[in-house]
Amino acid sequence: MPSSVVNHFIYFQETEILRIIYQSGAVYDYFKVPSTIIEKFGKAKSKGQFLNIVIKPQFKYIKIE
Repeated sequence: MPSSVVNHFIYFQETEILRIIYQSGAVYDYFKVPSTIIEKFGKAKSKGQFLNIVIKPQFKYIKIE
């Protein structure tokens, strides 16, 4: 099911950077996100909820665009 928050995401495994492209067009990079979290994120029924509950509180991030 498409997310109302997350348009798509890219994971750079070598640097453990998760790039989120939001439906609004904003782009954020989240740092030091382990692949185990990415696996769970990919399977989450609600990407937005997982992002708000699990990823944002645990990992530093910056706005790219």
